Amino acid sequence: MQYFTLDSLSILMMAVLAIVLLPVLIHSIIYFHDFKAPKGQKAVYYTALFVLTAALALGYMSNQIAMTWVLTEVTTLAAGMLIYHHREELALEAVWKYVFVCAISVTFIFIGILFWSLALYRCGSSDLSYANLMTYSDKMDPFWLKMGYIFIFCGYTAKMGLFPMFTAGIDAKDNAPGPAAAMLSSVLVNLGFVGIFRAYAVVAGSSSAQWGRILMIVTAVLTLFIATTYMVKICNYKRMLAYSSIEHSAIVILGLCFGRVGIIFAILHLLMHTFVKGGLFLHYNQLVKVYGTKMMDKMGGYLQLNPFGAIVLLLGLFSITAIPPSGMFMSELGIFNAMIETGCWWLVVIVALFLTVLIWAICKSIIQVIFLPLKPEVAAGLKAPHLSPLRSVSQLILFGLAIYIGYACPDCITQLINDVASLIY
Repeated sequence: MQYFTLDSLSILMMAVLAIVLLPVLIHSIIYFHDFKAPKGQKAVYYTALFVLTAALALGYMSNQIAMTWVLTEVTTLAAGMLIYHHREELALEAVWKYVFVCAISVTFIFIGILFWSLALYRCGSSDLSYANLMTYSDKMDPFWLKMGYIFIFCGYTAKMGLFPMFTAGIDAKDNAPGPAAAMLSSVLVNLGFVGIFRAYAVVAGSSSAQWGRILMIVTAVLTLFIATTYMVKICNYKRMLAYSSIEHSAIVILGLCFGRVGIIFAILHLLMHTFVKGGLFLHYNQLVKVYGTKMMDKMGGYLQLNPFGAIVLLLGLFSITAIPPSGMFMSELGIFNAMIETGCWWLVVIVALFLTVLIWAICKSIIQVIFLPLKPEVAAGLKAPHLSPLRSVSQLILFGLAIYIGYACPDCITQLINDVASLIY
């Protein structure tokens, strides 16, 4: 087809989408069983989930920058319906904020596309396919190329969760139902990555390549700073995971800036983050079922109340903080190695300091939930139900997949990742 094609990047993203979607559907059924909702509300939820999935799949396959832009806006509308599922005041505020910020972001992307169209027109071409943009990248006016990339990159930061548009996703993930938040924090983040990666592939083939890398490094460092600042004082489970997502998005963007090895490990990190973050959000419903709240200062003794679920959550903690046996340990190690090989010791020190604080903040909160006893005043009014271990199996599988890919990546995935890196190096 003219606007869609399957390449290595889209195949990887589609495969990950299919893997995450199945447990999301299963936990959506469990969610509606545990927390009753009107039939019409349920129909809207599943319709929005279907539209979001279709837009993501087509967005991954899009080979034309304007089509990717259109499908990105479709995901905003579908996500908005999922965020407003609870029909509460906070949900209304979250969806208004999400739609408003994302509307600004897609406007930025459109402006960037116009700049690139102008540069292409001056080169005697009007084809906005990514392949044609890469062909003409070194012939395009550097000024319009840079201006276009600034706007396109800034626009996609809303979906990927990077500075300056990261605010769109925080309240959205906090107010959306657990299974919907799992989609927003994993496969929707991947669409933002696809948009940025394909645009960066255009800039990387031009004389402005180093300028583009500096832009992304500065953005990644600022994003890590923001994530660290907020993470140390958060006691809301979902908001903690949302800020963790922007942390890992920053690590992925850093990887893109440091050669072929950095790109390979960045994509590997993105794949594993999708599984781990999806699993942690899917586990949220169990915590609410037990404690009736998402505030971690009102949780505790989870190991006694839900033993199997607590063990799975502990594995999720190791996975998201890149502590062995986490597969993300290998990808982060690879990205740090790529930075060291280029002599960016100052950046290694800064990123390591931020990650140290982030790991401490997440571990402090989750370990409190799992091991520390409940406060007496909270325990007195708690009537924790018995939860079947089967509810945690899907998260265990997702965490296990991330570990497997990190330490024994199958040849087929390795080949696909290498093919993706070849688009730039």
